[in-house]
Amino acid sequence: MADIDSPIHGSHERAKFRAMTEGTQEDWSLISSEYMAFARDLPDRVLAHLKLLDGDFGGFPVDRLQHSLQTATRAHRDGRDEPYVVMALLHDIGDTLGTYNHPEVAASIIKPFVSEEIHWICQNHGAFQGHYYFHYVGMDRDIRERYRDNPHFDACAEFCEKYDQAAFDPDYDSEPLEFFEPMLRRVMARPINSMYAKLAEAK
Repeated sequence: MADIDSPIHGSHERAKFRAMTEGTQEDWSLISSEYMAFARDLPDRVLAHLKLLDGDFGGFPVDRLQHSLQTATRAHRDGRDEPYVVMALLHDIGDTLGTYNHPEVAASIIKPFVSEEIHWICQNHGAFQGHYYFHYVGMDRDIRERYRDNPHFDACAEFCEKYDQAAFDPDYDSEPLEFFEPMLRRVMARPINSMYAKLAEAK
Protein backbone atom coordinates (compact mmCIF):
# COMPACT_ATOMS: atom_id res chain seq x y z
CA MET A 1 0.00 0.00 0.00
CA ALA A 2 1.19 3.51 -0.74
CA ASP A 3 2.57 5.47 2.19
CA ILE A 4 0.14 8.35 2.45
CA ASP A 5 2.23 9.94 5.18
CA SER A 6 5.23 10.36 2.89
CA PRO A 7 5.69 13.92 1.55
CA ILE A 8 7.43 12.56 -1.56
CA HIS A 9 5.77 10.67 -4.38
CA GLY A 10 7.48 9.40 -7.49
CA SER A 11 10.85 10.40 -8.89
CA HIS A 12 13.01 13.34 -7.88
CA GLU A 13 12.87 14.73 -11.41
CA ARG A 14 10.72 17.84 -11.57
CA ALA A 15 9.37 20.31 -14.10
CA LYS A 16 11.47 23.43 -14.64
CA PHE A 17 8.82 26.16 -14.78
CA ARG A 18 8.11 28.72 -12.06
CA ALA A 19 4.71 29.61 -13.55
CA MET A 20 2.50 27.51 -15.81
CA THR A 21 2.91 30.04 -18.59
CA GLU A 22 6.53 28.89 -18.82
CA GLY A 23 5.69 25.17 -19.08
CA THR A 24 7.07 23.04 -21.91
CA GLN A 25 6.05 19.75 -23.49
CA GLU A 26 8.89 18.09 -21.60
CA ASP A 27 7.59 19.50 -18.30
CA TRP A 28 4.08 18.30 -18.91
CA SER A 29 5.14 14.87 -20.15
CA LEU A 30 6.95 14.41 -16.85
CA ILE A 31 4.01 15.68 -14.81
CA SER A 32 1.57 13.48 -16.75
CA SER A 33 3.60 10.35 -16.04
CA GLU A 34 3.73 11.24 -12.34
CA TYR A 35 0.01 11.98 -12.34
CA MET A 36 -0.86 8.59 -13.76
CA ALA A 37 1.37 6.79 -11.26
CA PHE A 38 -0.25 8.75 -8.43
CA ALA A 39 -3.74 7.99 -9.77
CA ARG A 40 -3.05 4.26 -9.66
CA ASP A 41 -2.58 4.55 -5.90
CA LEU A 42 -6.00 6.14 -5.34
CA PRO A 43 -7.62 2.94 -4.00
CA ASP A 44 -4.81 2.65 -1.43
CA ARG A 45 -5.40 6.19 -0.21
CA VAL A 46 -9.15 5.66 -0.05
CA LEU A 47 -8.75 2.45 1.94
CA ALA A 48 -6.31 4.12 4.32
CA HIS A 49 -8.71 7.00 4.89
CA LEU A 50 -11.64 4.64 5.38
CA LYS A 51 -9.70 2.96 8.18
CA LEU A 52 -9.69 6.27 10.06
CA LEU A 53 -13.36 5.53 10.83
CA ASP A 54 -12.36 2.45 12.85
CA GLY A 55 -13.16 2.97 16.53
CA ASP A 56 -14.97 6.25 15.88
CA PHE A 57 -18.40 5.68 17.45
CA GLY A 58 -19.69 9.23 17.87
CA GLY A 59 -22.32 7.80 20.25
CA PHE A 60 -23.66 5.31 17.69
CA PRO A 61 -24.17 1.60 18.48
CA VAL A 62 -21.35 0.69 16.05
CA ASP A 63 -18.30 2.64 14.94
CA ARG A 64 -18.31 4.42 11.61
CA LEU A 65 -16.19 1.79 9.87
CA GLN A 66 -18.51 -1.01 10.96
CA HIS A 67 -21.49 1.04 9.82
CA SER A 68 -19.85 1.44 6.42
CA LEU A 69 -19.03 -2.27 6.17
CA GLN A 70 -22.53 -3.23 7.26
CA THR A 71 -24.13 -0.90 4.74
CA ALA A 72 -21.98 -2.32 1.94
CA THR A 73 -22.55 -5.90 3.07
CA ARG A 74 -26.30 -5.45 3.09
CA ALA A 75 -26.21 -3.96 -0.40
CA HIS A 76 -23.92 -6.73 -1.68
CA ARG A 77 -26.09 -9.50 -0.22
CA ASP A 78 -29.10 -7.87 -1.81
CA GLY A 79 -27.51 -8.30 -5.25
CA ARG A 80 -26.41 -4.75 -5.96
CA ASP A 81 -23.65 -4.27 -8.54
CA GLU A 82 -20.09 -3.33 -7.64
CA PRO A 83 -20.31 0.45 -8.20
CA TYR A 84 -23.38 0.55 -5.92
CA VAL A 85 -21.67 -1.55 -3.24
CA VAL A 86 -18.56 0.63 -3.37
CA MET A 87 -20.76 3.70 -2.97
CA ALA A 88 -22.37 2.02 0.05
CA LEU A 89 -18.93 1.31 1.49
CA LEU A 90 -17.70 4.88 1.02
CA HIS A 91 -20.89 6.87 1.61
CA ASP A 92 -19.71 8.13 5.02
CA ILE A 93 -15.97 8.37 4.32
CA GLY A 94 -16.32 12.16 4.47
CA ASP A 95 -17.18 12.11 8.17
CA THR A 96 -13.61 12.93 9.17
CA LEU A 97 -13.07 16.02 7.01
CA GLY A 98 -16.62 16.98 6.06
CA THR A 99 -18.31 17.21 9.44
CA TYR A 100 -21.03 19.46 8.03
CA ASN A 101 -21.16 18.07 4.48
CA HIS A 102 -19.93 14.50 4.57
CA PRO A 103 -22.23 13.26 1.74
CA GLU A 104 -20.73 15.75 -0.71
CA VAL A 105 -17.18 14.69 0.22
CA ALA A 106 -17.94 11.01 -0.44
CA ALA A 107 -19.85 11.85 -3.62
CA SER A 108 -16.89 13.80 -4.98
CA ILE A 109 -14.59 10.83 -4.43
CA ILE A 110 -16.79 8.34 -6.27
CA LYS A 111 -18.15 10.65 -8.98
CA PRO A 112 -15.55 9.81 -11.65
CA PHE A 113 -16.31 6.09 -11.36
CA VAL A 114 -20.08 5.67 -11.06
CA SER A 115 -23.35 6.47 -12.81
CA GLU A 116 -25.25 9.69 -12.30
CA GLU A 117 -27.83 7.88 -10.16
CA ILE A 118 -25.29 6.30 -7.82
CA HIS A 119 -23.48 9.62 -7.47
CA TRP A 120 -26.78 11.38 -6.70
CA ILE A 121 -27.67 8.84 -4.04
CA CYS A 122 -24.33 9.36 -2.33
CA GLN A 123 -24.47 13.13 -2.57
CA ASN A 124 -27.97 13.39 -1.12
CA HIS A 125 -28.22 10.49 1.28
CA GLY A 126 -27.75 12.81 4.26
CA ALA A 127 -31.07 14.56 3.66
CA PHE A 128 -32.83 11.24 3.10
CA GLN A 129 -31.24 9.57 6.12
CA GLY A 130 -32.51 12.51 8.16
CA HIS A 131 -36.05 11.20 7.68
CA TYR A 132 -35.27 8.73 10.45
CA TYR A 133 -33.88 11.10 13.07
CA PHE A 134 -33.96 14.82 12.20
CA HIS A 135 -37.11 15.32 14.28
CA TYR A 136 -35.16 14.20 17.36
CA VAL A 137 -32.48 16.87 16.91
CA GLY A 138 -34.65 19.87 16.08
CA MET A 139 -34.52 19.53 12.31
CA ASP A 140 -37.10 18.89 9.62
CA ARG A 141 -37.35 15.15 8.96
CA ASP A 142 -39.12 15.85 5.67
CA ILE A 143 -36.31 17.94 4.20
CA ARG A 144 -35.87 15.24 1.57
CA GLU A 145 -39.19 16.32 0.05
CA ARG A 146 -37.40 19.20 -1.65
CA TYR A 147 -36.01 16.52 -3.97
CA ARG A 148 -39.34 14.79 -4.63
CA ASP A 149 -39.35 15.63 -8.35
CA ASN A 150 -35.85 14.29 -8.94
CA PRO A 151 -35.79 11.03 -10.95
CA HIS A 152 -33.42 9.50 -8.37
CA PHE A 153 -35.61 10.28 -5.34
CA ASP A 154 -36.94 6.74 -4.92
CA ALA A 155 -33.51 5.18 -5.40
CA CYS A 156 -32.01 7.35 -2.67
CA ALA A 157 -34.93 6.68 -0.33
CA GLU A 158 -34.48 2.96 -0.95
CA PHE A 159 -30.74 3.12 -0.22
CA CYS A 160 -31.37 4.74 3.13
CA GLU A 161 -34.29 2.50 4.07
CA LYS A 162 -32.79 -0.85 3.09
CA TYR A 163 -29.10 -0.35 3.75
CA ASP A 164 -28.04 2.86 5.50
CA GLN A 165 -30.49 3.40 8.35
CA ALA A 166 -30.57 -0.36 9.01
CA ALA A 167 -26.78 -0.69 9.37
CA PHE A 168 -26.28 -0.05 13.08
CA ASP A 169 -26.68 -3.62 14.35
CA PRO A 170 -23.73 -4.67 16.56
CA ASP A 171 -24.67 -8.32 15.98
CA TYR A 172 -24.74 -8.19 12.19
CA ASP A 173 -22.15 -10.38 10.48
CA SER A 174 -20.58 -7.88 8.09
CA GLU A 175 -17.93 -8.78 5.56
CA PRO A 176 -14.46 -7.40 6.46
CA LEU A 177 -12.88 -4.51 4.59
CA GLU A 178 -10.60 -6.96 2.75
CA PHE A 179 -13.67 -8.50 1.12
CA PHE A 180 -14.54 -5.21 -0.57
CA GLU A 181 -11.02 -4.19 -1.56
CA PRO A 182 -10.94 -6.02 -4.93
CA MET A 183 -14.24 -4.52 -6.07
CA LEU A 184 -13.17 -1.05 -4.95
CA ARG A 185 -10.01 -1.44 -7.03
CA ARG A 186 -12.03 -2.59 -10.04
CA VAL A 187 -14.49 0.28 -9.79
CA MET A 188 -11.71 2.85 -9.41
CA ALA A 189 -9.52 1.39 -12.16
CA ARG A 190 -10.93 3.64 -14.88
CA PRO A 191 -12.80 6.95 -14.55
CA ILE A 192 -15.95 7.21 -16.64
CA ASN A 193 -17.04 10.72 -15.64
CA SER A 194 -14.02 13.00 -15.46
CA MET A 195 -12.39 15.65 -17.62
CA TYR A 196 -9.14 13.84 -16.84
CA ALA A 197 -10.39 10.49 -18.19
CA LYS A 198 -8.21 10.83 -21.30
CA LEU A 199 -5.10 10.79 -19.12
CA ALA A 200 -6.22 7.48 -17.63
CA GLU A 201 -6.46 5.95 -21.08
CA ALA A 202 -2.69 6.12 -21.32
CA LYS A 203 -2.18 4.14 -18.12
